[in-house]
Amino acid sequence: MIRKAKVTDVKKIQKLINYHAKRDKMLPRSLNELYESIRDFFVYAEGGNIYGCCALHIDWGDLSEIKSLAVAPSKFKKGIGKKLLEECMKEAKALKIKKVFALTYVPGFFEQFGFKVVDKALLPHKIWSECIKCVYFPGCKEIAVMKET
Repeated sequence: MIRKAKVTDVKKIQKLINYHAKRDKMLPRSLNELYESIRDFFVYAEGGNIYGCCALHIDWGDLSEIKSLAVAPSKFKKGIGKKLLEECMKEAKALKIKKVFALTYVPGFFEQFGFKVVDKALLPHKIWSECIKCVYFPGCKEIAVMKET
């Protein structure tokens, strides 16, 4: 079941994200960062377990970001990532967000759903508000993808 995340989900979300981060599939997230942004997150839950997560973060008036899309390895290839992405896109549309982007190591996943690879230069607000604080800046290997809603 996909639902909005709760504060009680944060440690499970972090464990899932950081599992993939340790394998260089995404950036790690601190507990502090997750608590501060918990309202951005959707989760895929079964019972008391969290098997997937994805956040929609508003960056500017017409721009939002898909962040921390992760699925537990035991649930790969079951459409959970797709469902989480669709839920975020539905919310973006309801909020009248015109463009949604992601910074990813796996652009092919997003391209399946109509995202196009774009130059990071199109995202100056993101780069100068968040990326500049990242340990990988300026040598980040994430690829920017974007889609209009």
